[in-house]
Amino acid sequence: MATVQVLRRRIRSVQGTQKICRAMEMIATARMRRAQEQAIAGRPYAQRIGQVVADLAIHPQINGEAQPLLQKREVRKIAIVHIATDRGLCGGLNANLNRLVANFILEQTVPVTLITVGQKGRAFMLRSGQDIRAEFTGINDRPTLLETLPISRVVIDDYTNGGVDLVYIAYPRFVTTMVQTPTTEVLLPVEPAMVSPTQRVEYIYEPAPGAVLDQLLPRFVEMQVYHAILELIASEQSARMVAMRNASDNAKELIDDLILTLNKVRQETITKEICDITGGVEALA
Repeated sequence: MATVQVLRRRIRSVQGTQKICRAMEMIATARMRRAQEQAIAGRPYAQRIGQVVADLAIHPQINGEAQPLLQKREVRKIAIVHIATDRGLCGGLNANLNRLVANFILEQTVPVTLITVGQKGRAFMLRSGQDIRAEFTGINDRPTLLETLPISRVVIDDYTNGGVDLVYIAYPRFVTTMVQTPTTEVLLPVEPAMVSPTQRVEYIYEPAPGAVLDQLLPRFVEMQVYHAILELIASEQSARMVAMRNASDNAKELIDDLILTLNKVRQETITKEICDITGGVEALA
């Protein structure tokens, strides 16, 4: 059985860990609210731009015109934009996303290349021996659209030049503070959303629908990537807050168990000393 000194040292160690976890939980909580607001606020814009693209794609004035980001072709190579976190300590968020992407790659019958965002996704794919086309790290907690443009530019250029024929984007979609769902979606070719007649709006395009679509499609892809990163940040901070809260609660339970064990050891030590003293007195008598 451990001695009193060893148990006290363990208690101090766990108490230090508990303080660190509690501090990280507070930081994640402060960042989580802002990240959630950004992710939720960006959804209506992403949906609206999708509706405009859908209206343009079926516009009679552009039928038959070549729109590179709308064209579907035979799939000879697939690219995946894998968006994960730079830091850990966020529960199973990265593990679930990496598992989803790995299973998706195993199901494909054509070569797959990866564009990784975040250290955790990059490290996992390197260990798995996957082909990484580009990697991006160091995305801060409050990114702007301008900071994510290099990611979108690599994707658009590869698809336009024929380097890849199908592009997916994988990211954790924020649902609630307790739930973040790993998601894969088709990024390119752009698949316009189905707009019902009741939702259709008559737009007036200048200079022409085709010219507007040429300018809007890259913006649409850029917005999809940017919004996926916002979803990642909201999911990361939520998962980290929950993970640190659970770790802090587990540390408290461990401290209580160690204190109980310490008290038992002290009681046994005192009882043994009393028995030794009593035995010595009786021997002298």
